[in-house]
Parts: sequence; C-alpha cells; structure tokens
Amino acid sequence: MRRGAQQYVVARPLYSEESFAEDHETVYRHRKTMLDHIKQYFTCDARRAKNTALSLLPVIAWMKIYRIKEWLLSDIVSGISTGLVAVLQGLAYCLLASLPPWYGLFSAFFPVVLYFFLGTSRHISVGPFPVLCLMIGSVVTRLVPDEGLPHNITGFEGLTRDEQRVLVASSVTFLAGIMQLAMGILQVGFVVMYLSDTLVSGFTTAAAVHILVSQLKFVLGLTVPGLSGPLALIYTLEIIFNKITSTNVCDVVISLTIMVVVFVVKELNDRFKSKLPVPIPIEVIMTVIACGVSYAFDFKTRYGIDVVGYIPKGYEPPMAPNLHIFQETAVEAFPMAIVGFAVAFSVAKVYSVKHDYTIDGNQELIAFGASNIFGASFKSFAASTALSRSAVQESTGGKTQVAGLLSAIIVMIVTLAIGFLLEPLPKSVLGAVVIVNLKGMLMQFRDVPYLWRRDKPDCVVWLGTCIAAILLGLDLGLAAGLGVELISVVLRAQFPRCSVLANINGTDIYKDRKDYVDIYEPEGVKIFRIPSPIFFANIEFFRSKLVEAKGFLNTSCGPIKESEDESNMEELDLPTDFKDLPTRIDWSAELPANIIVPRVDVHSLVLDFAAVSFLDISALKGLKTMLKELIRVEVEVYIVACDPYILEKLHDCCFFDDEVQPSMFFLTLHDAMLYIHEKHPGSTEKKSDFEKIITTVTVHQPGGSLRSRDRHAPYPETKF
Repeated sequence: MRRGAQQYVVARPLYSEESFAEDHETVYRHRKTMLDHIKQYFTCDARRAKNTALSLLPVIAWMKIYRIKEWLLSDIVSGISTGLVAVLQGLAYCLLASLPPWYGLFSAFFPVVLYFFLGTSRHISVGPFPVLCLMIGSVVTRLVPDEGLPHNITGFEGLTRDEQRVLVASSVTFLAGIMQLAMGILQVGFVVMYLSDTLVSGFTTAAAVHILVSQLKFVLGLTVPGLSGPLALIYTLEIIFNKITSTNVCDVVISLTIMVVVFVVKELNDRFKSKLPVPIPIEVIMTVIACGVSYAFDFKTRYGIDVVGYIPKGYEPPMAPNLHIFQETAVEAFPMAIVGFAVAFSVAKVYSVKHDYTIDGNQELIAFGASNIFGASFKSFAASTALSRSAVQESTGGKTQVAGLLSAIIVMIVTLAIGFLLEPLPKSVLGAVVIVNLKGMLMQFRDVPYLWRRDKPDCVVWLGTCIAAILLGLDLGLAAGLGVELISVVLRAQFPRCSVLANINGTDIYKDRKDYVDIYEPEGVKIFRIPSPIFFANIEFFRSKLVEAKGFLNTSCGPIKESEDESNMEELDLPTDFKDLPTRIDWSAELPANIIVPRVDVHSLVLDFAAVSFLDISALKGLKTMLKELIRVEVEVYIVACDPYILEKLHDCCFFDDEVQPSMFFLTLHDAMLYIHEKHPGSTEKKSDFEKIITTVTVHQPGGSLRSRDRHAPYPETKF
C-alpha cells in the first residue's frame, strides 16, 4: 500500500462465456410479454388510483409542503412583477399571431390558471411564447390573408376578418392541445428527446430572425401584408425595402428610444442582479411613459402612428372549435404541440435541477394540453413559456406556481378594469419590446464556432435547421432539421471509428494502439474494437474495416497466363457448381508462380463487443458469413464482452453450428488474450511472462496525494 493510492490483486480462473455460466448460477427472471404489460397498465387498485390522482394533480403534493411564512411574500412579489411583464408581453406577442392585441391577455390568463393545478414545474411562467405566436400567425394569415378573400371555411359566414382570425387561432390551439393531451395520456413524452439541444437552438434562432422581420413593419410604421409559406421572409423583406421611403419617423424614434433604454437597463439588471432586490421592470415603466406621452400629445392624430386601440372590458363567452379548420391545420398543429412542449420542458428542467425537485414529462404534456384546450375555448391562443418571463418569475423570488396564479390575477385586473388605459399605446412600442427580448435567441449564433470546433455533425444540424427554418418556414424547417439530425445519427452509427487495440504494458487494460507508446501486441493476434451497434447499414463497413485491420487489403494478384489446354476446353467442361469445391484453404501449399499473395501472419482475431448494444437479423447473417470466411482460412475468432441479451438472441436465432461455436465467446478481453497465449505460446515468447499482469488503481484520498504509477515499484501480481 502506497500513500494516496491503492492496488488490487485478483486471482480467478480464466473464463469463457460457457465456463462462467457453468460455474455461476443465474437467477431466473420471468420476461413479461406484451399482454402482461397491457394487463398491468389497465390494472387498478386503491393504491394505484391514489397515486394516479396525485400525479394528475401535482398541486396537492407541493401544497402540503408549502411554507407560508417563508414563501408567501416571495411569491406575492414575484407574482406582481411577472404579471406586469405578462400584460405587456401578451399585448406584444399577440401582434406576432396577427390578432387584435387584447387576445394576448386571454392567453396570459386562462392557461396559467389550469397549469397551476396540473403542472409539475414550480417556476416556469406559462403564457404566450413568441415562436408559437409566429407559427400561429402563419396559419392565420394563410387562411385569412390581409389582402384578398379568406379560405372557404364553414363557419366564416357573417364574421369580420378579426373574428375569423380569432376562430382560426383558437381552433388550431384547441387541436394542438388535443395532441399534447393524447401524447401525455399515452405516455409518449419521450418524443421530445428527439429534439436535441442543438436542433432547438438552431430552430429558435431561425424563429428569432422571423420575429425580427415581422416586427419591422411596426417599428417602421409600414403597412405590410402577412405572408406565410416557403421564402415568406424574403418576400416580406422585399416589400419592406420597396416601401422604406414611407417610413413613419415618429415610430422609428419611439422604437429606437425604447430599445436603447430597455437594453441598457436589462444589462444593468444582469450585472447587478445580486444587489437588486428585484429586477427593474423597465419594459413596464417605458410602456407606461410611452402610453402617457402618446395620449398627451395625441400621436395617433398628429403623426399617424398605429396604436393598440379599443380594448373591451371583460372576457368573451366560450366558443367551440371549428372542425373544418381542424382539417386545414392538422399539419401545422402537430409541430406547434411539439415545439411548445419542448421549449417549456427544457426551461422546466433547468429550474428543477437548480431548485432540486423532479418534473414529469408526461404530466407536463397533460398540463399543457389541458391548458391549451381550456384557453382555446375562451379565445386564447397556444401557450408555452417565454424565457424572459420565466426568468423574471424565478429571479424575483418565486417559489411555487402561487406566483404564476397571482400573475394571472394581475392580468385579469387589467382585462376587467384598467385595460382602457393602454388604448393610446403605440404598436411600435410593443414591436420594440419584442425585438429587445430576442437578444437571448439571436445570441445563439455564437454557438456555431464552438460547435464547429467541438462537434462538426452537431454544427451541421444547427446550420441545417436554422437555414431551413429561415427559408422554408418554421413548420417545414423543423421537419427538415429533424431529417438532418436523424441522418447525422445514422451516419455516425453507420461509419463509426473502429480501432485496433493493444495491451498497455503491466496491466489488463487494452487501448487504441495509435494513442499509446508503452504497448504490447502479441504476434499473430489482432484485437478489433467495434464501437457501435451492428445493423444492416453498417455490417459491410465493419467487414471492410476488419479486412483492412487484418492487412488483407495489400494482397495483389499478377496476371494469370491462360494455358493452351484451358483455352481449348469446351464450355460444358468448365466448373459451374462451386458448392463441391474445398472450403478450407491450405496456406502451407505452394502457390502458382504468377500469383503473389503476401503472407498475413494472423492466427487469432479478437472482436471486442463491449460497445455493441444490439444486432439485427441482417447483421447476424453478415456476421456469421464473415466468421465462417475467417475460420475457413484458419483464423481463430474470439468475441469478448458480449451483452447477455445479444448472446441469448444468437442462441434463439440458431446462430451457432459446427463451425461457429459458443466456445469463441469470452467474458473479458483479457480472458481471451490469456487463452490465446496458452494455445499459441510461441507468439508471446519474446516478451516477459504475459500471464502475470499487474493492475494498479490510483485512488485520490483526502489524507494523501494523487500519484501516478511508478513503473519500478515492486507491484504484486494479478493472476488470472
């Protein structure tokens, strides 16, 4: 024992898979069939009913541990701050959905109330999310364009253009909610895992570009029709540049002033957040000032700027969705459901890790699905979470969704009582607020150089998703991004980095021979590591890499001269059935003089299956063919560290026969190497005793130091 380090000495028999199974009894485990799983899923008892009820209403669990004295005041402060921001963002983000501004207040109220009871996250702020609003806006402008007649939809008769748009937005939200609720009930919340962080980053960055362009018409005071579909962003920019001479200078001055002030104060909030009790609500302050100045100087009449206008008091009666719109918008509703949940779940995970509690993805799907269905019934549009609003709720001391409920109460007060005070608010102010809040998403462009240096396939996914979403639109861009992501995964699995291993001297450890100097490679033995699952798409790749590793690629054949006897042979005399030809090659026999085959001194090949997680039927056939080819040229093959389930599958699929036998499977790589040494002692006689492998584990201890292995220290032997 050395100070600061420990050594271990193990003495055990040499094990193949068969010998290990003979010496160690396994535990029988009953494998559940699909019918068993179905029965278990639909079985109900009192305990399961209670757990299900508690899981469907997470509010019961966290209300039991609510600390009134410690948390209530923080939740009140957080709720008021978040509510003020929610009012402003509800009005601003509603412009992205091409709807009258006050409907954004509905989206900041109804979904929040239901999420309070059903959601598992205690810190996210539910409500309008700019990316979802933009996706809804593209559907709204497609079915009810700014110019021209709306689509022929049953139920549009007798409605104004704004009412038609509200019907479209609420119906597509209702459909997205149904999809989310169905996925939650079916326990398929894992689908969000297919949206990698890289893909979401590229997608949200593209969405930020779309949002920025969509708000230019408000900042510049221009009248630009809403467009949707591929290249809509390019066409929108073309229209803006054609009308740039009609810019309203007053709108530009107001927007630039708001953006500069809000940006500077937000930076100060970030820099001094440890010293400020709560962040300065600069958006709310500037909105109040702009609203007062606009009212005092009558900006609408004097300068012709566009203002929010009439805001009705109270809420409108519930409304049923339109089934015809369901048929028209099903394709767009599904990516809305996925994106809304993915963004909210990602933010919720961050806060759950920070504050040490768990969230349930399937319950979150149920919560958002029910919230969107409930909100859509009252003419709100799809809800998720805005990053900036959630940051306000958490940073101002919010502990639970009590803060979210209080923010909804603030929104309700504005809707019922003081909404009329916001009527003179210029829309350019709302556009400026939206653009300033895009900073976080637009700054994701900085990820590209980092990804290119660290992981080029991930960088390709980011760029492919971002460019496709910018040019094709958010729905098609998301589909294209998923396609690029899946292709990158398939290519990584199809062309992995195979390697030839060698023994690290003095240990039972085997590493890539290209990476280390002090290595030992027994003559005639090759160790080939396969670092991925083997399936139909990569079996030929592994075959070629294996041949390359063994050295067969250097074989060459000189021109064979045709003899007179062979040239005069009748066609019927030529052999046509090769099944009766000898299958095993005698390498000691003399070759014809005109054939040149360099000798490959490999008598044993070890395949390291430690990283192989599955084999499909095509791979089984290809692997068996490859093993038989090697055996027939008198190369002994050993497979090590094979997963027990793969080994079981090989037995079930009748993989073994007289040539390919279970005895070639060994428990560990070192077991196989020791077995090869015993069978071919001549290949290792030039080295020191290979059977005596010394293994040292260096462990950091509080009372000692961390020291590397001393090669000259008298280590005890590890005998296998």
